[in-house]
Amino acid sequence: MLSPKKTKFRKAFKGRIKGNATAGTEVSFGSFGLKAIEPARISARQIEAARRTISRCIKRAGRVWIRIFPDLPVSQKPAEVRMGSGKGAPEYWACRVRPGRVMFELDGVPEDVAQAAFGLASSKLPIRTRFVKRIV
Repeated sequence: MLSPKKTKFRKAFKGRIKGNATAGTEVSFGSFGLKAIEPARISARQIEAARRTISRCIKRAGRVWIRIFPDLPVSQKPAEVRMGSGKGAPEYWACRVRPGRVMFELDGVPEDVAQAAFGLASSKLPIRTRFVKRIV
């Protein structure tokens, strides 16, 4: 699973995901893309599950690009622990995704195969997505 090698701080604030994406809004590397429509935090496990689904569906033909990276440590307290006594330990890594962000890209496969692959991958993600094509 994806995670940063090194970070400046061990724990992070929760924060809010406001506004639309400014960077990474167009298909840059491949021919087809999977674009986020809603704001959400996507965990490294969800990214990996979507990636596996795409690579299985395209039968390892073509190429896949992952345009998001989980760089946000999400902390959780253990079950049945009383309130107080500080913040919990970092449990997993997540990525803040704004609406309009292209998360995955695909090239080297026909459009119907790419659409099927992204359809299956979007079911692994906690947000609504849209299939987009490269603007020529």
